[in-house]
Amino acid sequence: MVEVEVQVGKEIPHPNTVEHHIRWIQLYFKAHKGKFAFDLGRINFNSHDEGPVATESFGVFKFKAKESGTLTAVSYCNIHGLWESSWELQVE
Repeated sequence: MVEVEVQVGKEIPHPNTVEHHIRWIQLYFKAHKGKFAFDLGRINFNSHDEGPVATESFGVFKFKAKESGTLTAVSYCNIHGLWESSWELQVE
């Protein structure tokens, strides 16, 4: 079982206000020998400090991987648009 934490603003916290926030983070996997990327899921953040609760731009994905490949996380900031980060997953 693979467990991947995704977060926007690990070193410097990202704002989470109605005016400036992360709306979602989506994670993809593309096997090194594969042709297409697989959509592993999306985490939506729906509360941006406008009431008694506020979400944080952090989440965990758990999945089984049969092959090594590339994980790509894409997030959406309502001010700055899309952001992307990729890293390698080695399966032995």
